[in-house]
Amino acid sequence: MCGRYASFRQAQDLADTFALESVADDVRLLPPSWNVAPTDGVRMVVERPERLADGSQGALERSLRLARWGLVPSWAKDPSIGSRMINARAETVTTKPAFKRAMAVRRALLPADGYYEWQPPPEGAPRRTKQPFYLHPADGSPLAMAGLYEFWKDPAKDDDDPDRWLVTTTVITTTAVDAMGHIHDRQPIMLLPDAWDAWLDPAVDAEGAARLLTTPAPELQATPVSTAVNAVRNDGPELIRPVDPA
Repeated sequence: MCGRYASFRQAQDLADTFALESVADDVRLLPPSWNVAPTDGVRMVVERPERLADGSQGALERSLRLARWGLVPSWAKDPSIGSRMINARAETVTTKPAFKRAMAVRRALLPADGYYEWQPPPEGAPRRTKQPFYLHPADGSPLAMAGLYEFWKDPAKDDDDPDRWLVTTTVITTTAVDAMGHIHDRQPIMLLPDAWDAWLDPAVDAEGAARLLTTPAPELQATPVSTAVNAVRNDGPELIRPVDPA
């Protein structure tokens, strides 16, 4: 699974990298984080029709939006289900009711600088805490995790309440490649730039998008880091500094 990640790059850097046409105001206010956790507000790249002054829709616009991590399906009775839907498995993302509609028309890229996984101690070793690793591109380039997003309308709020809509997202995962499988058996799907356009394009159907989930992933470096990352209250660049796992 993907349960924690780092996203500290400046919004303008992301705008340049992902060729964004706009960045939402609430995204600009979101502080950098070295320990993004479920239910946190996160940044996502989407392509949606521009909303015109008269209320109609214009051309598709690629933008950076804010969402809460943990997808809440539109049919959910309350948003608490989102805490259990931070990840969607690539193997079932086109068939599982919570994800299949979003897979067809609401796909996103979640920018990340790296993510964390925890390696269990070797079999037979004295009982000790799992070792966290920070997995990131060696060249410092950003990751683009494949994700989905949904809109959930709060039935308890009035139609004119600006907070009546909750936007949520999930990260799609797959079986870890051999190089990372020794740390954890799952990993987020990270798309290379040549797949971004098709992944974000709502005209590409679920079947076409699913084929992109099997494309090669970027090469990552695994850095052992402090167990301080285990606590969500801890945040800062010291979390990604290498430590001696011994």
